Parts: sequence; structure tokens; C-alpha cells
Amino acid sequence: MDYQYLPHINSPDDLKKLNLDELKILADEVRDFIIQNVRKTGGHLAPSLGVVELTIAMLYVFDLPRDKIIWDVGHQAYAFKVLTGRRDKLNTLRQLGGISGFLKRDESDYDAFGAGHASTSISAALGFSVANELTNRKDRVVAVIGDGSLTGGLAYEGLNNLGTLKKQLITILNDNEMSISPNVGAISKYLHKIVSDPIYNRIRDKVWDLTSRLSMGKFMLRGGLKKLEESLKNLLVPGILFDELGVRYYGPVDGHDINDMVKTFTRLKDIKTPILIHVLTKKGKGLTEAEDDPTSFHGIQGGKIGNPSKVPPYTCVFGQTAVELAENDKRVVAITAAMKEGTGLFEFDKKFPKRFFDVGIAEGHAVTYAAGLAANRLRPIVSVYSTFMQRALDEVMHDVALQKLPVLFCLDRAGLVGPDGSTHHGVFDFSYLSMLPNIIVSAPKDGNELRDLMHSALHVDNMPWVIRYPRDEAVRYDPSLKPKILKPGSWEWLQKGKKLAIIATGSMVYESELALRMLAGVIPDVTFINARFIKPMDTEMLKQIAESHKTILTIEENAAPGGLGQQIRAFYNDSEKLKIVNMTLPDSYITHGKRTELLKLSGLSATHIADRIRELL
Repeated sequence: MDYQYLPHINSPDDLKKLNLDELKILADEVRDFIIQNVRKTGGHLAPSLGVVELTIAMLYVFDLPRDKIIWDVGHQAYAFKVLTGRRDKLNTLRQLGGISGFLKRDESDYDAFGAGHASTSISAALGFSVANELTNRKDRVVAVIGDGSLTGGLAYEGLNNLGTLKKQLITILNDNEMSISPNVGAISKYLHKIVSDPIYNRIRDKVWDLTSRLSMGKFMLRGGLKKLEESLKNLLVPGILFDELGVRYYGPVDGHDINDMVKTFTRLKDIKTPILIHVLTKKGKGLTEAEDDPTSFHGIQGGKIGNPSKVPPYTCVFGQTAVELAENDKRVVAITAAMKEGTGLFEFDKKFPKRFFDVGIAEGHAVTYAAGLAANRLRPIVSVYSTFMQRALDEVMHDVALQKLPVLFCLDRAGLVGPDGSTHHGVFDFSYLSMLPNIIVSAPKDGNELRDLMHSALHVDNMPWVIRYPRDEAVRYDPSLKPKILKPGSWEWLQKGKKLAIIATGSMVYESELALRMLAGVIPDVTFINARFIKPMDTEMLKQIAESHKTILTIEENAAPGGLGQQIRAFYNDSEKLKIVNMTLPDSYITHGKRTELLKLSGLSATHIADRIRELL
């Protein structure tokens, strides 16, 4: 496709020089440009395709970067990046050294607030609005929430506070009926009601337009019409939810009609009280296969896709084992937070629809809901990405661990997740979970052990059990094997030697295996241990190690504070007889790139492990 306008758009000021008909052509060019680049780099394709016209309309009407646009879940913002000076860098999207797949304050002045997790925009935007008032600035503030983020509780906490403070804030609800999987729950149905009956807005606009032409008694007449309007609203459109919260509802507006959005935004942009503009978009707009299957095209891999080793990823092993557990035990139910496909629970839902629950982007609710199920004799499996479980730490502590409830938490995407970057790396779960009493924290070395751990968890009925695993292939997996029931806290001798004891956990067991193969025939025999439990630890094995070794090397794909290495140091109480070396992730937020690149960058690749073993010997 030859681009007529896009090559000349380096800032929103350039975009404002075009007329509305030219903006429609620009939208087609931006959409094609995103498709061509993201097919190569990978990324969140469908969400960004759905908001191209919305993005153009906002940049056309509002004065950026003075005015602030606060995006919810920055994976919607590829068009925003293209039109705010980063067009020529889109080919580096999510690549090491390239631009982020989300919003980052240090990447551009146009990125007013970082966003990688959902439901944050309204709270953050309200902070911007109040700061404007306290510092006498007239900047407009716009929050763009959508792609399922309105299912998250934080969004309603923000709305509640916004309605109380009644500050200037335009909230644009991008309603595409999707998060990653299709939206679920009462809020989704509620929004559908608004969409299905837009009569109210047409009547209201015509009545107010008519009264604006009257010179006599206009305000008295409008006072009476205001009461009529509320009754009409309750009858035709259930937008009363937002109005009762103190946020005036407008819409629905066609999110692919630039003319309509420009007209609406221009009319409403200077209202000084909170408003919500309901914009309807199509996720994956402009790419037929993405429109037909927005879930699969929510995020795509770049370049060639394949798995030449034919070993399934941990996600698939988890999904198959969850089905296996449910077939054998009617108490087993599964819960996820808008991640049915991402966590591998599609088949579980298909086979056990009454025992599967997608609660939307609401991790805290998912955990407490599971606690209620467990307290009433069911065995819930909660499957959430490691980075998102951080949002539910209080519920894990207060509602599950404190009450010793048998909830199985399966944390996908643990460790370095690659191109999604710092907001999505699951590198703190060892630390924030193992500090809690009454909890088991574990990490499998391969797919077989993941299955063993999941089966073992059903044999413990007086505390929660956590299993974390990476976004990677499962190394080894044979579903024909009989599952082993593992005792909590039991480690595995993989190799016995002298002088040096290598204690690795989870994904780092395989990296350590590779390192030892590199050193085969070069170094004397060493002890190699699979520390599949982070809590409790195998204290008997630790005592044996201390009796026959002088040096211990611990290796984990987690932050150092609170991790396995630090706990082992605490166990030995900094013994002067033992030299303990910890290989962990650095004390910093790690950038985006391929996982193999990030392991090298972080000093946890097999080569780095081999070099450290050489040094210690």
C-alpha cells in the first residue's frame, strides 16, 4: 500500500492540518502500517486495530502533549505511538533496544502515564486532573478505558472517587465487547443494553437543540425537561449507573466514524465536570481474520511460528492436567481472570462449563471467590499470570492463607516473559508469596513435574499451594506416566558430587543442565539439586549439603530479596564454614526482548551459569 499522508505525520500538529475526509484515508494507512509491522515483530494486533479512528479523533480534537491522554492497558496504543513521532520505530516494537509494546513515560512526552496492567486509567487520570487544579493549569485530561478493563474493581474505585470530587475528566469507554477472551459478567451485559437502545440519546439531543433556539423561558423549560430526561433515560437507556455515580453519560458513539467522534469530542471537551463517552469499536477492525477471531489475534508472535521440538508449552501441560484432575475429582473447579485461552483452560471450559469461571479482569475477586469455594468443600484451581497475581496479594494472605484454605494457584508466565517487558515479567512471586505463613510455593523443572505437583496439591487440604512456571516449552512431558505424589518440601538429587553444590529451581534447572553439559569432562563431579519447593525447603537435604560441601551455588529466575537464595542464606545463618553464591535476577526492572536475550542480559543464561561454576571451582 502506498501511503499518501502517513509519511508526513510526525506529531499531532501535522495530523490537524488534514481535513476529515483525509483523516479517513490516514486511518486506512495507519491500520495497514500496523498490520505490516506487527506481523514481523509480534504484538497486540487486534486491540490496536480497533482504536485507529478513535486515536485519530482524539489527537485531532485535543491539544497534546499539553492535554493528557491516559490509556488503560497500553497495548491499545500502537496507532497512538505511530502518530506521536514513533512511526519509524514501530519495526523495533517489543524488540531488545526498541520501543515498548505498552506506554512508558521515559519513551515519549506523549506517554503521560505508563500502562501495562488493566483498570488503572481512571484513578491515574483523576490524579492528573486534581494536580491541574491545584497548580492552576488548564490542561484537559482524558482517560481511555476499555478492552475489558471496566470489569476490574479498580476502575469503579476510580469512578466512585471521581463522582465525589467532580473534577474535569473525560472518560472514553472503548467498548469492543472483549478483554482478551470475550467479556463476561453483568457489566458486559449492562453495556450491551446501552448499545442496543440508542434512542434516548437521539431524543435528548434533538430536544436540547430545540430549546437552545428559544429566547424566552429557555432555562425554566430546560429545568422541567431535565426531570423528563431522567425518566426517559431510566426507560430507554440504563446509563443511569454512571450518572448516579456522578459521571454524566454520553453515547453510544460509532468508534469508526471519525466525523461523529470529532463532533462529539469537540462539543464535550471543555465540560468541567466528569463525563463518560461510550464509544463502540470492533476489535481487529480492518483485518478480516482478526475481526472473526479477535482472541487469537489479541497478541501474535512475529515471524515464523513453530515448535520444532514438539514438546508442549507449560501452559498446555497445565490445561491438560487440570482436565485430568477434574475428571477424577468432582470437587475440582477452575477460575481465571479474563485469560481462558492464555492460561490453557479452554478445554476445561469445554468439558466442564459449569465448573469453569472466568471472572473478568478481577484478580482480587478471583482469589476471594476461590476462598469461598474452598471453604465450602470444593477444590478450586486459580490460574493467573504471575505478574497479575501481584494485584491480589492481600486476598491471598487474608482470605486464603490465613484461613488455611486448599486453593491451588497456578501462575503462568513466571520469570522473564520476553517482549511484553517490565510490566509483565513474573519475577517477584517467590518473594511475595513465600513470606506468607500457611502456604506451599513450588516450581517444576519440566512438564512431568508440573503434572506431579498439581496431583500432589489435591492431597493437601489445610493450606494453599502455589505452582509457578514459565512461558516456555515444558522440556520433558509424557502424560502416559503415572503421576508421582510429592511431599511438600522434598527436593530431588539430580547428581551427587563434592566441593560444589548447585541448587537450582524451576526454569533454572534446565539452564543448569545445559551449563553442566558444556562443562562435561572439564570439571570434577558436582552436586546438582532440583529445589522444586521454595517453601517449605528441604532442610534435611540442606543439612547434608553442609556436611560434605564448602560452596553452594543457588540459581533462580526471581528477584534476589525474599527468593530461594536469600532463604538458604537465612537457614545457614550466614555460616562462616560455607560459601554461598546466589545467581538471581538483577535488582532492576528488566526491559523487553526475547527471553533468551533477557537471560543473557540478566546473567542467567546457561553460558553465565557455566562461567560461574568454573570460577567457583
